[in-house]
Amino acid sequence: MSQAPKPRYPGPPHNPGVRELVEGKRCGSFPLKPEALKQGFRGWNERGYLPHRDESGLTQFVTFRLADSFPELLRSEWEHFAKIEDDRERRAQLEAYLDKGCGACHLRRADVAQLVENNFLQFGGSPWRTPEHAPRYELRAWVVMPNHVHILFKVGTVPMSEIVGAGKAYGQACKQADRQTGAFWAEDYFDVFMRDAEHEQQTVRYIENNPPKAKLVLDPKTWPWSSARFRDEYGRLKL
Repeated sequence: MSQAPKPRYPGPPHNPGVRELVEGKRCGSFPLKPEALKQGFRGWNERGYLPHRDESGLTQFVTFRLADSFPELLRSEWEHFAKIEDDRERRAQLEAYLDKGCGACHLRRADVAQLVENNFLQFGGSPWRTPEHAPRYELRAWVVMPNHVHILFKVGTVPMSEIVGAGKAYGQACKQADRQTGAFWAEDYFDVFMRDAEHEQQTVRYIENNPPKAKLVLDPKTWPWSSARFRDEYGRLKL
């Protein structure tokens, strides 16, 4: 007896120019060392929509979302994103769309959101560990929103794709417990590496102010699944 086909969720349109963009970036950067390639790092790469730069030591701002956060019934609201040529403008509009809270928003559930956050805290190590106990990544900021997740981290010993995949595993477990059908997470993710300290501080503010921006709370520190509540009076993250 044949199995029923898995339902396919819509998402942002394919970016036809991304492959040429990535090839240009590869030509303008140093190739990865053989040991980095053996660890699974891919340097500049693409998965059909946005360019990714996967290298150890980079501080990365990553957004991943639920599979149904771009509902087919609302295609007219988001299909124009492919026509935006500027990558930063496209990403800004995509994230503004996510803040509208479309889809089932499974991450509103406290148990699901807590599992995702706990996973960040479990594997995001301290920068003061010894080299033989180097963390997978150094956690800098995060927020779990109703239908998407933002996380800022410095890449350590494993590729960025593995870090994102591990974060998604906990939501997948909740999906199975609820006997939900279809994909839980969207396949791809958005990432931007930090150019300098100022860029990183701007990104931290963006991440932690996402709940107030989406009109979910007034004070960032009152959102229960965010790094904002762990900041001291000097803005330092105290875990």
